[in-house]
Amino acid sequence: MEVARAKVSKKQGWRTGFAAGLIAGVLAGGPGIVAAQTDSTHSAKKHTSTSSSAKKSGTASHKSTHTASSHSTAAHGSKTKHRRARKPLTAKQLARSRQFHQAFVASSQLRPMAQQLATMRSPAAYAGVSAYAHGHSGEAAAAAYLAIGHAYLLDHKYSDAVSAFRSANQAGQALDDYADYLTAQAYLQDNKLPEAETVLSQFTQKHPDSIFVRSIPVLEANLFLQEGDSQAALRILNAHSSDTIANKADFQLALAKAHLMAGPSAEADQEFRHVYLNFPLSSEAAQARAQLVSSGTLASLAPEQRRHHADALYAAGHYSDAEEEYHSLAGDSSLDDSVRNSLLVAAAHCNWKLKRLSKQELDRLPDTSDEAGARRQYLLMELARSKDDTTTQQLIVEQMKTRFPESPWLAEALYSSGNMYLLRKDNLRAIVYYGELARRFPKSCESPHNGPCSNYSPSSHWRAAWLNYRIGEYKEAARLFDAQIADFAGGKEIPGAIYWRGRLYEDDHKPEMAAAYYKAVARVYRHYYYAALAQQRLDQLGHIVPASFSVLEAMHPETIPELSDDVPEDDPHVVKAKLLANAGLNEYIDPEIQAADGSEEWGAFAEAEIYASYGETWRAMRLLKRALPFYTSAPIEAIPMGCWRILFPQPYWSDIKQSAAANGLDPYMVAALIRQESEFNPGAVSNKSAYGLMQLLPSTGKSMAKEEGIHHFETNQLLDPSTNIRLGTLYLKQTLNKFGGHPEYAFAAYNAGDERVVDWQSAGNYRDMDEFVESIPFTETREYVQAIIRNQQIYRELDRASSQQASTESHE
Repeated sequence: MEVARAKVSKKQGWRTGFAAGLIAGVLAGGPGIVAAQTDSTHSAKKHTSTSSSAKKSGTASHKSTHTASSHSTAAHGSKTKHRRARKPLTAKQLARSRQFHQAFVASSQLRPMAQQLATMRSPAAYAGVSAYAHGHSGEAAAAAYLAIGHAYLLDHKYSDAVSAFRSANQAGQALDDYADYLTAQAYLQDNKLPEAETVLSQFTQKHPDSIFVRSIPVLEANLFLQEGDSQAALRILNAHSSDTIANKADFQLALAKAHLMAGPSAEADQEFRHVYLNFPLSSEAAQARAQLVSSGTLASLAPEQRRHHADALYAAGHYSDAEEEYHSLAGDSSLDDSVRNSLLVAAAHCNWKLKRLSKQELDRLPDTSDEAGARRQYLLMELARSKDDTTTQQLIVEQMKTRFPESPWLAEALYSSGNMYLLRKDNLRAIVYYGELARRFPKSCESPHNGPCSNYSPSSHWRAAWLNYRIGEYKEAARLFDAQIADFAGGKEIPGAIYWRGRLYEDDHKPEMAAAYYKAVARVYRHYYYAALAQQRLDQLGHIVPASFSVLEAMHPETIPELSDDVPEDDPHVVKAKLLANAGLNEYIDPEIQAADGSEEWGAFAEAEIYASYGETWRAMRLLKRALPFYTSAPIEAIPMGCWRILFPQPYWSDIKQSAAANGLDPYMVAALIRQESEFNPGAVSNKSAYGLMQLLPSTGKSMAKEEGIHHFETNQLLDPSTNIRLGTLYLKQTLNKFGGHPEYAFAAYNAGDERVVDWQSAGNYRDMDEFVESIPFTETREYVQAIIRNQQIYRELDRASSQQASTESHE
């Protein structure tokens, strides 16, 4: 099933959701402190017949809505029609744009060397960029010196960094604000405060249009604090107290430090509390906590406030920090026993997440009848499950049903138990646990509800429905499919529920009803795995008039926001972002683009286009996946073709077609698999040592190389795209042959290993391949298989659309 993603409103447009945070982080932290954020959709795994790992598919999806909506009507490859008018560029902006463009063209050959330097910072990388700088003049040399200074700054070689930035300033002017800003950072980190003050005091006047202007007040304030001048720091901060930067953690922490330096006061304490409590996941919160501990103020915070802070750390997955916070708070002698016990149980849960919980730790905690007691019982159940102790697991769950009938920890225990028996192939017992959860907690907590709820409810209900179908209880399965559709509208399980309800109608010889359900899946979930299957079923049914079901007719595809690939190429920020890419300063590309007027309409595409233009297709793809999480439900015509080609790129296409033909494979299948495996990153190496585009283990590569007659094979050859594709397609073909040429089996084996697929095949009689795919017990593998099949379909559709467009244009 497709992975549910948050909706993106029309107002959001191209905003990627992380841009504002990245801008704030870059401006506050400087180079290297905030890295360019990515959303890798591949995870490490092994590709051998005995592989024991599975990975996330990275499929994107959406929730269908039950209100009328409409798609954008952009033509293939055209721009979206409705865009707000752009402000004309001023003469000054046009001049700057021309300056940046000239610098971009002059430094175009620097990009690969600068990128290597930023990533590796090896002597050879330094030497290469240095040679380029000395061999060029003007803006090309300036960009190279900036790249060198940036690398030295990352390596904490501050004097060398300053020297390189000075050379950059002397050689050119296009990126002089970056050279000055990074120079100030180098001075600050080297504790050369007077020099830093000189640069910062002149920055805003010299570079009024720089994206760094808003960060200067905090930098200056921190500089004055390092010099011991609290009043100067306060003057700077107070002058900007009404600006948007005043709401940032770094500003608030600087203000607290300034008031503390001016003289310990209640105001300073309050500001440190504010940072600690309101920015719990920030580095500033850790500094604020240290001050609160030092001053003895931390203990004076209300226990509820500290608990809220610890809970935020837990929710963010910062289990070690959360465990420390829970234990620290539990040491407060003023707390009553119930509160202290709940904190210790929460700390124990952190240890479970960190894989270091022992039964002895839980045994030392009292068995209470409150939520802490329920949580403790749940953890005991998990320990029993980890030891495959089904007797204790069942006993604990039965006790929890009596003692904690509405506790969310009972829902956790029921869901975990259902999963346990699903993996044991004990479908009847799994149905009991899943069904029990769905009955006791009938609604998701994310939807309107009264009474007990659980976010596991939709999934549990679906698994109970599906397992009833698998064991032949079709009447009960039909009832549960209907309930799934009615009670969990918009959930990620809905496409499957609609499809399989249609299958049951078809099996019951009610083709008009089946057609209604198949048509709903194909209409609402355009590029989902089940949409293609539903369309095939509709075609097989022939000319059937679908029945009418109000619940289906109320479903509509999610609205696609207005998008454009019409990037204003002459915008100074856009051109400057391209120049930054030449210098290897990738972490600044996004904030530079987002500073442009109208970037909410095209900013993510502009950034992705920069990466794609240099062959970094994986980086471009990840960015658009985040920006367009609804793409799997969008018609081809609803998203500009330029975006589709970044989301579904075809690099190395000649190699793919040649190797696919040599092995009797569909090239679209190979491209679809590569997209899931590595996102077309030829240098990808997983933490399981799987290499390259098709993520092959060295042992697999060596074996395939021997069959291909490649002598003296070395592992690093797997990082060569042509070699990886050649060996990977051979391996994929052999995997297909092992499983009778069935792609679904082969994809599952490629992800989770041959032995697991053989095991899953033995689990029951599958009437069709779709039953096998839905029955894969590993969610990651199931979604991986479905995603590749979906990718293959979209690749074909995109090429067909491009051919139609080209044919139309040739006749105009």
